[in-house]
Amino acid sequence: MAYASKDLSVLAYANGFTLWHYTTHDLAADVDTIGYFNGASDLLRVGDMVLANCAVGGTPSGGMLIVAANAAGVVDVTNLTAFGASNSD
Repeated sequence: MAYASKDLSVLAYANGFTLWHYTTHDLAADVDTIGYFNGASDLLRVGDMVLANCAVGGTPSGGMLIVAANAAGVVDVTNLTAFGASNSD
């Protein structure tokens, strides 16, 4: 699949920093690939954080992405830092 603008939303904004939320059916390995967020290059700034819910509808994973670079319309985010990586009953 690909980036969908309707699935990116602002959670908080202050002092030139934005905290985003993004949800997708795509795997985290696809979402954190350079260029995935190019459609949002006019919105995302280096240092912005994205709370991501990936692989929704499958085996979900969630975590944090940080915008590492955004130049000439090409966005690169860090690899997903997972939240709740283990679940013991």
